[in-house]
Amino acid sequence: MRRARWFGGCCAVAVVLLTAACGGGGPLEDPILRLSAEEALAQGKEFMAQEKFVQAEEYLRHAFEVEPNSQSGREALLLAGDALYQAGGLDNLVRAESRYRDFQNRFPTSERGAYVLYQIANSLAQRVRKPDRDQSATEKALLAFRDVLELYPTSEYAEEARAKIVELRQHLGESEFMVGRFYYRMGLPRAAVARFEELEEMYPDYREMDKVLFHLGMAYRKGRRFQEAIDTFDRLDVEHPDSPWREEVPPREDLESKAAEVAAAVAEEEASEADSESTNGEGEGGA
Repeated sequence: MRRARWFGGCCAVAVVLLTAACGGGGPLEDPILRLSAEEALAQGKEFMAQEKFVQAEEYLRHAFEVEPNSQSGREALLLAGDALYQAGGLDNLVRAESRYRDFQNRFPTSERGAYVLYQIANSLAQRVRKPDRDQSATEKALLAFRDVLELYPTSEYAEEARAKIVELRQHLGESEFMVGRFYYRMGLPRAAVARFEELEEMYPDYREMDKVLFHLGMAYRKGRRFQEAIDTFDRLDVEHPDSPWREEVPPREDLESKAAEVAAAVAEEEASEADSESTNGEGEGGA
């Protein structure tokens, strides 16, 4: 009996749904699809004002799809990017960037060009990962903010773009440092030195350069390049006299002693090679 009632109930629901679908205007039809571009744009703006960004994006996307080349469609496309950006989250930020780039490609001469490029950069900057992770988004954001300065140097977004560039460069500098420190801790002083030296060259404005110099000196020391370690620690003293890293520097006497040992060993090896070449030369001459 229960099974029969259940089956009968399911059939009744199916009939209702089928009737609604065939009628062409029942509950299965998305009400957004009935709206014109202007109506959908207005509703999208209302949701934006209420900070209901996900709902807003649905209406704005519809407004654009209905009339992509109209003034309403153009405005809706840009606002759809704003809605996704405000909604936040990785997926929405990726979609926001896509909306902005679509606007940029469709309307390259728009008076909103500076804003669009600035928001592309922001959409990337919001996806920047920790310094010990992949930095591709950081590098792309840096390029986009530089484009803002290059293409729109007098825009209202230029100053903030400049500040964002500074912060992104600090982030990339920290990423380089963490890679170098990893190599150092893994017992790979040559790789660590290469990374720290590259950091100095690429990011001379890095705010924690005293930390870099200390670890560079330690990497030289671990690689038995004692004189270079001494020179680097001297730079730390001169360039960053108030740095707490100076207290961690090994005793200079030990470094100088080991540097002298290495220099003596090198001199002895060079003398031995010179004697060997001289002996071989005499033997060839006598023959």
